[in-house]
Parts: sequence; C-alpha cells; structure tokens
Amino acid sequence: MESVQLGFVDIAIIVVYILGIIWYGISKGKQQSSEDYFLAGRNMTWPVVGISLFAANIGSNTLIGLTSDAYQTNTAVYNYEWMAAVVLVFFAIFFLPFYLKSKVYTMPEFLEKRYDVRSRYYFSFITIIGNVIIDMASGLYAGNLILKIIFPEVSSTFIIISLALAAAAYTIPGGLSSVVHTEVIQAVLLIIGSMIITYFCFVEVGGWSGMMAGLDQLNGSGYLDKPAKDVFDMAGPASNDAYMPWTGLLFGVPLLGFYFWANNQFMVQRVLSAKDLNHGRWGALFAGLMKVPVIFIMILPGVMAIVLFSDLDISGLNYYITNEAGQSVICDNLEDCPNMTYPVMLYKLLPTGILGLVIAGLLAAMSSSISATLNSASTLITMDFITKIKPDMTSKQLVRAGQIATVILVLLSAFWTQYIEQISDSLWEYLQLVLGFIAPPVVAVFLVGLFWKRANGNGAFAALMAGLLFSIFMIVAGMYNLAPWLTEIHYLHKAPLLMVSCMLVHVVVSSMGTAPSAEVVNSLTWNVGLFKAETKELEGLPWYQNYRILAVILLIITAVVVGMFW
Repeated sequence: MESVQLGFVDIAIIVVYILGIIWYGISKGKQQSSEDYFLAGRNMTWPVVGISLFAANIGSNTLIGLTSDAYQTNTAVYNYEWMAAVVLVFFAIFFLPFYLKSKVYTMPEFLEKRYDVRSRYYFSFITIIGNVIIDMASGLYAGNLILKIIFPEVSSTFIIISLALAAAAYTIPGGLSSVVHTEVIQAVLLIIGSMIITYFCFVEVGGWSGMMAGLDQLNGSGYLDKPAKDVFDMAGPASNDAYMPWTGLLFGVPLLGFYFWANNQFMVQRVLSAKDLNHGRWGALFAGLMKVPVIFIMILPGVMAIVLFSDLDISGLNYYITNEAGQSVICDNLEDCPNMTYPVMLYKLLPTGILGLVIAGLLAAMSSSISATLNSASTLITMDFITKIKPDMTSKQLVRAGQIATVILVLLSAFWTQYIEQISDSLWEYLQLVLGFIAPPVVAVFLVGLFWKRANGNGAFAALMAGLLFSIFMIVAGMYNLAPWLTEIHYLHKAPLLMVSCMLVHVVVSSMGTAPSAEVVNSLTWNVGLFKAETKELEGLPWYQNYRILAVILLIITAVVVGMFW
C-alpha cells in the first residue's frame, strides 16, 4: 500500500474541527463552583447524559479495537457491546438511586459513606491508575495510529503529546460541562463517520452476499480457518483457549461491564450530573440503546476488511512493530498488525473530503474519551485526596487544584502509551486484560454492600486487599512462569473467580466484626420496600416516562438484534 497523502480539503476539515471543538468546549465551560466544574452543576438532561455516556465509551481506542478484533474474526467482541444494555438496566434500577440520593462527587466517596475512608482511598487510587493506563493511554495510542500514517516523519511522542494537549485545552478551563457538551457533537460525528465507512465497505465488497461469498472463498487459504456462517459465532466452548467461552460470556463479560458502567468514575460521573433521578435513568437507558447497533457500523466493517484487504501490502504506511527478536520492523500486512484495520479502511476506501470528515470523527472519539477521563481523574484527585489534606480550601481553589491535576495526568498518560504494544498485540485485548485485574474486587465490594446489610468497612477493605494481592501474584506469576496452570486460565474465567473469592472474604470478615449503623443500612442498602414504594410513584406516569417499561423495551430490542447473529 502506497503512503498516504491527505488533500487540502481533508486537512482543512480536520483543522476546522479541532479549533472549533476547542472553542465550543471552552464556551460551554462552568467553573463558578466545584459542583459546576466537576459535575456540570448537576443540571444535565437525559439526551445529553446518554449521548455523553456513549461518546465517552466509544472512543477511538474502542472503535479501532472492535474493528481489529472483528478482522481477526473475533466478532464475539460484540458481546461486550450488547451486554452494556443489560448492565445499564440493572444499574438504573438498583444503584443509580443511591448514587444520586447520596449527593456524592465520586464513586470512592460513595464507598466511604457505605464503609469507611480506607476503601475510599484505595478505590480512588486504583481508579486513577486505571484511568491513566487504560482509558487515556489507549485513546492516545489509537489517535497516534491514525496520524502516524499521514505524518510518518513526525515522532509518535510529538503526536501523542499534541493530541493530549488538544483534549486538555477545553477540559482544563471548562470542566465537566465542557466535556459533556463537546461529547454530544463528537458522538454525532463518530456515528456519521462509522455509517459512512460501513457504506463504502458494503459497496466495495458487494453487499452482504458478496461478503459471505468472499469469506467462504478465503476459508482454508491461510487467512481464514472457518466457513462464513461460523464467523459470527457469539460464544465458543468453555475452554481457556477460546476467544469468548460461553462461561466467560455468562459470568465474566457482565462483571467487567458492571465495573465499567456502574462503578467507574469515568462513566458514572456523567450520570451524577443529571438534573434528577428520572433524567439519570433515561440517559443510562438511552446509552444502552445506542450500543446495540454497534455491530452494524463498527464490527461488520472489520469482517468485510478480511475480504477486501487480507492480502494487502501495508509496508508503505511505515508502521513499525516489534518482532520476536525485539527488533523494530515495518509491518507488512494486517494479519500481523490488526490494529491497523480501521486506518487502512479509511485511507483505501474514502474519497477526499469524506476522508477528512471521518478522520475528524475519529479524532472526536479520541478527544471525547481522553477529555472525559481527564476530568474524572482530576475529580478523584481533588475530591478524594486534596480535600482530605486541606479541607479548608475554597471552591475556586478546588477548581484550580483539579486543573493542575489534569496537566499532570496528561503527561503520565502520554508516557505510558509507549508500553501498550509490549503488553498485548490487540488494543481490545489490552483493555479487557487490565480491567480483568482491577474490576473484580471493586464489583464484589459494591454488590455485597448494596444487597447485604451486615457488610462493614473491615470486610470491604479486606476484600479489596485480597483482590490486590491476587492480582499482583498473577502478574508476577505470568512474568516468571511460576504457575502456568493458573496464568493460562482465560481472563473471563479469572475475573469471576476473583470476584467470588473477594465476596467470600468480605462476608467472612464482616461477620466477625460489628454491624454498620442503622443510618447506613437504611440509606445505602437496597430492600423490597424501596421497590414497592417506587412502583406507586410510577403509576401515574405515561409509558414513555416509566423507566421500567423503557428498560423492558430496551431488553427486547437487544435480544432481537443479538438473536440475528447468534
């Protein structure tokens, strides 16, 4: 494949977008108080909440990761997308009311209210680490993949720092209000861009029948080892070498999804900005609805790329990878460099003008995920640590502390980006692998705390520490081959096993100590009485405002779409 040169129109569109989104973000900023800066004044309506959730989730890292895995015929990656709708229904019913009622700024702050300050500090610390090495770094990595092809002579370090500074340019002065307003525009651009590339892929491959015929022709050729009808298998056998074992789909995928959507500050902060409980619930369900069609506009293009570009020479793009000997060599094909699938589709299929628009959409996706993470991580640093160290700080001083924290986080994430390919060849696998260590103990603590009145601070902290020690052991064992049988367990099996272990630790230690106060139990644990009281409140609402009816409709739509590919 020859090197890529953008036309003047493409470059103009990209430049106008970058400058325009920075200006718009700054103009929508709020920083009169810490609540304005970190939670947008708690005044967001459901469409903004839902679109913001979707945009923050579908960053450039997710988009490139989904397409990359689809190219490797791991279309079961869609399970992570549709499962989000199920998780968000559970979140809206059980957890969101307690989050909004407690008026917290952060998820670790909620843990302190339910347990004690130890759990808050620990959860806040690992969330900040996760924000840097998962969300920000992978977003910058994905943006660098796109721009490095256009500007091969420019160093990756310069590109990464420039992308980070562009996202920070409106996040630092404007806070969450700037972030969520720009995410609405970015989500629209991303969806339009994804629909455009899907259209051009379908035209090029000859429609659905052309795609299936092309896949069948490639079966057994070295590029594909299965017939076309098996490409869309959603789950495999319960073995550790399957991409998506059915047991992992049943237990592991919901666990990772629950952490991401219901416990992660990066996502929940958007719902905390809702003007009331109804808008928060409607926004969460709307985000779940937007995740369902992802298979059509973000995963199918990766499958079509197998037919279109399986034998394409991409050495002209000058994209370097590290070989088994540790040498940096130019990547020759997509089979060895699946993360390049989406960029190759852009540059091979799209005409001038449209190419600039779609790249702008991809940069929008990168920008939205980076800015969202920057704001949530700075919120954690400010509200969970700085306010504890200096409780007498004014609201304006807290805002300034959050801005300084954002600058530091930008530098840290840019530094970590260089290590992503050393950890995993697949960007999506990297994201899920790291989450597999972080999520289980946190999910265990939140679930036990909400549904078991006896859970106390000692049990929660013991569960978190047990999860940390096990994760450290797994990492060390993998590095030095200490326990091959353990390290070979699929991460979608490892995660639920770790969560159950942490739950048992939580229950045992809590049972040995004193029960939490009646105030904590009454205000921060779920009971059937709350469900019955809510039922009466919903009786007078029309169906389209009743979140329970909307949740059922969402689950039916999800089941129909998933059933089409099962």
